[in-house]
Amino acid sequence: MSDADGRILAVLVAVLVLVGLAASFFVGAWLRQRRDPVPVAATEPAPQREPLRSATPAPEARSAPPGGRPRRAPPREPEPPAAAPETGTLRIDADVPGAQVFIDRIFVGTTPVTATDLSIGGHRLNVSAQGYEGYAETIDVEPGEREILVKFKEVRLDAAIEVVHKHRFGSCAGRLSATPRGIVYETDNQNDRFTAALLDLQEFEVDYLKKNLRIRPRGGRTYNFTDPDENADRLFVFHRDVEKARQRLAR
Repeated sequence: MSDADGRILAVLVAVLVLVGLAASFFVGAWLRQRRDPVPVAATEPAPQREPLRSATPAPEARSAPPGGRPRRAPPREPEPPAAAPETGTLRIDADVPGAQVFIDRIFVGTTPVTATDLSIGGHRLNVSAQGYEGYAETIDVEPGEREILVKFKEVRLDAAIEVVHKHRFGSCAGRLSATPRGIVYETDNQNDRFTAALLDLQEFEVDYLKKNLRIRPRGGRTYNFTDPDENADRLFVFHRDVEKARQRLAR
């Protein structure tokens, strides 16, 4: 064998050795993998969140007796609706059509008229009609409706005054009173007493300066009255109120 052949043979032997080693390595690795499989890394489960707990216990928990079954909370009653503000209504009429109506100095309309949504409490009512004395009154308005009839044609009179009747000789004290039914003089002196209808007065005059009220019933004698305190104002007011009633009766 030549030197060249020897070298080729050595190379082949070396290659075979390397191939054998490589085969042995792969075979060994394959056997180890079958005998000891690589464990798969376990995935740790994500932590679960606990449900939030309310600081206020449930109605069942609050009402449950110790060691017993929980009770159901009683149903809540519905809240009552807010109360509406109370108001009143006035229906105003008069025996004179078209009378003007004012409430608290505000014009409402002419009779017959209805005033609504009036606050509860006192209100000033004024009614006027041409040719008649005005009507004024404080009305107490209450919840609901109220009807008011103003009677302009009705004569209202209730006047009275203490007087002294001057005689030709001396005098006597008494009381003059007047209503729509008539005028009356009451005194202890029976000869001076009289009663007369308002329209049956032939004389009915007041002299403010002389502080004298002169009255003469129809077919009777003349009476001269003065005020016990010589107060002419009282005589004047009495005469004014009676004369207004006389004029209304005459109409």
